[in-house]
Amino acid sequence: MDKVMRLASEKGVVIFTKSSCCLCYAVNILFKELGIRPMVYEIDQDPEGREMEKALMRLGCTAPVPAVFIGGKLRGSTNEIMSLHLSGSLTQMLKPYQSCS
Repeated sequence: MDKVMRLASEKGVVIFTKSSCCLCYAVNILFKELGIRPMVYEIDQDPEGREMEKALMRLGCTAPVPAVFIGGKLRGSTNEIMSLHLSGSLTQMLKPYQSCS
């Protein structure tokens, strides 16, 4: 849990992913199209990846990846991020990070 929270607070926008996950790829592309360069952390490339996956689920992710953190706060997985995007809320959340990401 500590490692997840430390990584999540290192940059304004952090996405925990797996290299083979198509939903992770789609969320990453969405952020890039919105002018954000998130820190992408592939948990399947980390020896502690299984523990990180469990920690993300304990934090409230409906699916362990993609897990999107904005400003150090968990915003959710694909469904939550797409809902925020469709409502226009995601763009507002990302404004502080558009120039510094």
